[in-house]
Amino acid sequence: MTRLLYLLDLLGVAVFAASGALAAMASGLDLLGVLVIASVTAVGGGTIRDLLLNRHPIFWMQDSTPIFAILSATVVTVLWSQLLPMPLSVLLVADAMGLALFAMSGARLAREGGCSNLVTVFMGTLTGVGGGAVRDVLTAKVPLILRQDIYASAAIAGICGYLVLRRVGMSERTVFFAGLASIVMLRLSAIAWGWQLPSLRY
Repeated sequence: MTRLLYLLDLLGVAVFAASGALAAMASGLDLLGVLVIASVTAVGGGTIRDLLLNRHPIFWMQDSTPIFAILSATVVTVLWSQLLPMPLSVLLVADAMGLALFAMSGARLAREGGCSNLVTVFMGTLTGVGGGAVRDVLTAKVPLILRQDIYASAAIAGICGYLVLRRVGMSERTVFFAGLASIVMLRLSAIAWGWQLPSLRY
């Protein structure tokens, strides 16, 4: 399970790097700008997670593999975008996958660190949305977490489901993938059917 989670973490890094690269290209940034946005998107949430959980050294400083994953994902994304048209749906799907992978990774690490259920939900959600929020700010967009979109709420729902299923005694592997799948499906369903949270006005 530890090895599998490590590979999933790398997949989350690669997917978020691709998401960041696509967002940077959509904003007309140069190659260096694309790489910078891809990098902060990929490691932003995990860095915040490690700092708040006092996990040192930070995961990408301890192991350089995530850096190679970022570079590889960015190069593949840039080359792919030059050869084939890149629809917006690709960015949204990549972002949904990155959100789910990092949210569940953050929640699991928080739970293993002895955090309460409330802190586990908060930590997992922050891990999932942190990189995307930095990406949106740097590309001059209102972060998804601050809009009506079902984004952070999808992560919260998936993590809560993970904690409930773990509480009733299901295996870690089963509940982890159940939480992962629920976040992806909820986020993509919200995109497909236009689900949004109600806005508040005064």
